[in-house]
Amino acid sequence: MSTDLAIFAATSGHSGVDRVLRNLVPAIARLGLRVDVLGVDEHGPRFDQLPDGVRHLPLGVSHVNTAIPGVVRYLRRERPQAMLSDKDRVNRAALFARWVAHVPTRVGVRLGTTVSVNLASRGAFERWLQRTSMRWMYPAAEAVLVPSRGVADDLAAYAGLARDHIRVVPSPIITPAMTARAAEAVDHPWLAAGEPPLILGVGELSERKDFATLLRAFARVRAQRPCRLLILGEGRRRGELEKLAVELGVSADVALPGFCPNPYAWMSRAAVFALTSRWEGMPVVLIEALALGVPSVACDCPSGPREVLEGASWSAGAGGRCRCTRGGPAATTRRADLRRGVARCGARLHG
Repeated sequence: MSTDLAIFAATSGHSGVDRVLRNLVPAIARLGLRVDVLGVDEHGPRFDQLPDGVRHLPLGVSHVNTAIPGVVRYLRRERPQAMLSDKDRVNRAALFARWVAHVPTRVGVRLGTTVSVNLASRGAFERWLQRTSMRWMYPAAEAVLVPSRGVADDLAAYAGLARDHIRVVPSPIITPAMTARAAEAVDHPWLAAGEPPLILGVGELSERKDFATLLRAFARVRAQRPCRLLILGEGRRRGELEKLAVELGVSADVALPGFCPNPYAWMSRAAVFALTSRWEGMPVVLIEALALGVPSVACDCPSGPREVLEGASWSAGAGGRCRCTRGGPAATTRRADLRRGVARCGARLHG
């Protein structure tokens, strides 16, 4: 039996893209389609259990570029009807492999972040290379997929692609399994009855997630009322964040426990969820928190938070605007006003 869809990705193993793919692959398999997931060593996505009709095929290499010969051989041997790739380096490799293999496989490439901001801190040559490769290679794809309108508009403007060639396809995020995992027990003294309310952040400890802003906002709120901050995730900025918490005098009320395979159990027990990213594509964790009914506050970064929070009522905030709804307070605010957003959500719940 021929393969209907090949998925070629090389993720961190614990990112939002990983969760999206872990939701997407079983859903496609339930449609009766045969799926092959091409694996790059030491990268995700990883699956606890593969559903019927899905194969995981390791390519035997640990880098996307060295995986290209294996992808070419796979395409010539299996000739899947379509192939989906994710992230720019993998997208370029997928399109190049299809061209070398000279097969009729249709290729859809996906980008999940705001490209212009993501590349702004890179070197001039790397920016030029990626921008040029997108401009010349992406038109060869049968579909260019992004998770939000903001990403689509940015990609079209930055790479010079036709906007009508870019399709906005929302990520599959909400599942029954997420709700079930949110009900699992969490044994931590901060969650005991009578303890101060918990503010939660989730994500890689990186420049993009900008948890330094969350720490500074938390310090201002903590000066006004008892509360605690817990950030689930791991990354290169851990040392800087720990040092900043000490400098701000809030280290006793801040915890960085590292990566947690089940953030939903924490989300469902948090008083407020906070997203302080400098840029996104469509923030998976914000959608998850809102789906679990957690009051949420988000920096109005490119792109995604404003689209996620559409439909909430607006209320004015100095220097920015906040959206709040009584059933599940949510806010989108400029970075300088995050403190007000967190305090507002906390006041509605505990004031």
